[in-house]
Amino acid sequence: MLTPKQIVEALDKYIIGQDDAKRTVAIALRNRYRRSRLSDELKEEVIPKNIIMIGPTGVGKTEIARRLAKLVDAPFVKVEATKFTEVGYVGRDVDSMIRDLVEASIRLVKGKWQEKVRTAASAAAEKRLVDILCTDHSAKAEEQTDQLSNLQKLFGMLSTPKTTDVAPVSDEEAHRRASKRSDVLRDLQDGKLEDRIVEIEVTESNTGNDQMLAMGIDINMNEMFGGLLPKKTKIRKTTVKEARRILENEEADKLIDMDAVIDEAVEKAEQDGIVFIDEIDKIAASGTGHGPDVSREGVQRDILPIVEGSVVNTKYGPVKTNYMLFIAAGAFHVSKVNDLIPELQGRFPITVTLNALTLEDYKRILTAPENALIKQYTALLETDNIHIEFTEDALTEVATACFNANETGENIGARRLHTIVENLLEDISFNATGDYPMLTVRIDKNYVNDHISGKKNENLDKYII
Repeated sequence: MLTPKQIVEALDKYIIGQDDAKRTVAIALRNRYRRSRLSDELKEEVIPKNIIMIGPTGVGKTEIARRLAKLVDAPFVKVEATKFTEVGYVGRDVDSMIRDLVEASIRLVKGKWQEKVRTAASAAAEKRLVDILCTDHSAKAEEQTDQLSNLQKLFGMLSTPKTTDVAPVSDEEAHRRASKRSDVLRDLQDGKLEDRIVEIEVTESNTGNDQMLAMGIDINMNEMFGGLLPKKTKIRKTTVKEARRILENEEADKLIDMDAVIDEAVEKAEQDGIVFIDEIDKIAASGTGHGPDVSREGVQRDILPIVEGSVVNTKYGPVKTNYMLFIAAGAFHVSKVNDLIPELQGRFPITVTLNALTLEDYKRILTAPENALIKQYTALLETDNIHIEFTEDALTEVATACFNANETGENIGARRLHTIVENLLEDISFNATGDYPMLTVRIDKNYVNDHISGKKNENLDKYII
């Protein structure tokens, strides 16, 4: 388990500034590890200290929570508080955030189990591919005829069973088939058949009804009937490369114990789950009044028992929310934290304020993080044989344009950098075709001034979303 300093160092690779918020979440994460080392009696009494992040959009609130979950490989779900409605209204209920978290946990745990059996699943999938590639169409038709005959026998449609003599396979034929399988297997392993089209039988996935899924209702009819309904299958034409991936996943599913996966996933969601509730300020009732404020307070009242610790029924069984970490975030421009109902405020004892980004922050965001914007565009354009280089004064000019645009218009934080850099590189991106040798394009202050409005007296409205 990482120490708080190590957690902050890891977050520094992706988020610029916001040291107070990083320290707060690092301590909350480390406390989980400390709790796991307590005795069972004391462990039951220690609950996570939930956090409210206050700050304008685009300063890193969501990114901090997302990166935090990835650091410890914990189940994570981000929900919008404005998407929920109180009980009695049509829409998503607050319990759906816990159901979403359990689904995320199952995907996480199932992925780990699949990696453990990946070697065996790959070998089984390879054997199935060889069978498909070596199948004789006449033999396949004969097999389908036999299946139809067996079905007719099952329903009594054939009064007299038809006896057929199966001719024994000669040694020469057996040797020919074995030689063919060996050749196909060798070509398959050498990658010579990756683009060949094959037909495979796959199970159709039940995606459910869109309207029911939008309301957080996920009903599988086959599960309701205890798996009595046969699974629907279909024939799919695809390349050998894609078929291998599909068959590997099918074989991996056969090798893992889903009951054990579900048990582990539910336990992981209960003990390590992180729920990020964004836009919580939008459900805060600012002042007194009627109408929408009543609904907002209703959503708060529905969220309260989830955060306090309750049991939510899911299709995988009851799930306890007592030890989940809840991180709420909001700009709180119009309303304040005190506008939340007192009971909900009490369940978020830690409040941390994220600062608006400075000119130097914007400049560092362009190049410093692991996934920096300039690094992304450099990698994208190099696929078309264009290597871009930014001078120091060009980065300063881009950061200045972003800072001025946020000051004169709506402050959307670092997200405005995407708009400005996209406009800056629009001509290069449009004309890059990859038909020429590698070309280096140097972007300096003059280039930036020619393509974007970096001066204070120029209009920056075109970069305001």
